[in-house]
Amino acid sequence: MSVRSKVIEAIQQIAKEQNVRLPALTDDLSLHETGFDSLAFAILVARLEDETGVDPFTVSEDAAFPATVGDFVRAYENVPA
Repeated sequence: MSVRSKVIEAIQQIAKEQNVRLPALTDDLSLHETGFDSLAFAILVARLEDETGVDPFTVSEDAAFPATVGDFVRAYENVPA
């Protein structure tokens, strides 16, 4: 399964668990428009760290939280090995 698929699947699963109605997950969708609150994002990052073994937002000192779904996916795709 690709990194993109893992991230999208995790977003969809957490939305279901948190009773969040997701819009279509396109790369240019703002993360604010997903309907996730800070707890849902924390769960998402923790779950992806468990699954992938990495948190791209703590790997680099200058890492910034992404603005769009595409930016979020790329953060996981571009983690240095």
